[in-house]
Amino acid sequence: MFWVIKAFSTAMGEATSDFMVHAIAPVVAVVLGFVAFGVALGVQFAQARYRAWSYWFAVAMVGVFGTMAADVLHVGLAVPYDESTALYAVVLATVFIVWWFTEGTLSIHSIDTARREVFYWLAVCSTFAMGTALGDLTATTFKLGYLASAILFACLIGVPALGYRFLGWGAVASFWTAYVLTRPLGASVADGLGKPRSVSGLGWGDGWVALGFAVLIVVSVGYLVVSKSDVQRQVIEDWGRAPLEPREPGIA
Repeated sequence: MFWVIKAFSTAMGEATSDFMVHAIAPVVAVVLGFVAFGVALGVQFAQARYRAWSYWFAVAMVGVFGTMAADVLHVGLAVPYDESTALYAVVLATVFIVWWFTEGTLSIHSIDTARREVFYWLAVCSTFAMGTALGDLTATTFKLGYLASAILFACLIGVPALGYRFLGWGAVASFWTAYVLTRPLGASVADGLGKPRSVSGLGWGDGWVALGFAVLIVVSVGYLVVSKSDVQRQVIEDWGRAPLEPREPGIA
């Protein structure tokens, strides 16, 4: 369910961002996206432990604003996709390096303080921005189109899964590799569904695609809220925060 909803959120963020910047003034759209992003993180940080609704609300808003952040560089500042992809890759690497040297781990199960949670959301924002630029790079600059890009990233996301399952790859590295790749995968699917046929899409429209994936997210998160199947079974000290996310493969 974690990976399914993560993919839904990336697709929803891509379609919502594209719809907003065309439906209203781009500057207003970015401001609204930033406000929603700030509100969602504020709600998330106010929680005493992991809660599905607040966590996925934050992820969804990061998806919208992260897409806008990547698009601003290309559309507003005319930065090529290869350069924006490289820039956000450096940003993400910097976040990971500082996080590692500060806390000694990148495991999501270690996120039990506010500072570690700040590092986590900085990493998430960076993966969304870099993944957006990477998906546009393969689809437009490399001229693969949206369908071929989606297939490419679907295959690539299987690499860390197979490496972890059969080759003994580390769970943390496998998790973050897959996490990064879900962004261009979801974005390519959303663009493939929503963009006009003239640019290799199906022409369903960004607004309808955004709405469809939003409904899928609400239904999926609603299931988690009711079933609590994503809540880790472990003893939590009364004064501490529970780990931020659902189970990570291979980590007890």
